[in-house]
Amino acid sequence: MNGIVAWSLLVGAGLLEIVWASALKRSAGMSLFWPSALAVVTAALSFALLAVALRHIPVGTGYAAWVGIGAAGVMVAGFVLFGEALSIAKMACLCLIICGVAGLKIFGEAG
Repeated sequence: MNGIVAWSLLVGAGLLEIVWASALKRSAGMSLFWPSALAVVTAALSFALLAVALRHIPVGTGYAAWVGIGAAGVMVAGFVLFGEALSIAKMACLCLIICGVAGLKIFGEAG
């Protein structure tokens, strides 16, 4: 597996993290079946893709990127899907997360 495939799997794992966290929010504390089932299934898939990606990406870099993709995506999902507040300060922090993930990719390849 090359680096492009590994990073693609890692991005996919991060996107699934957005899905499972959003489904968890919709599950009303795991009391609604379908959102709960979606959360469990997508969490398992997210972990599986992360595990495969970590065969070829350093664990610190991979885990930080996975969490960053998920955190930034869930913040956007919270704003779009759940009407959560999004301030200038939150948007600035979101940009920092995105820059951090991009930096891990760039410097991970160079280091």
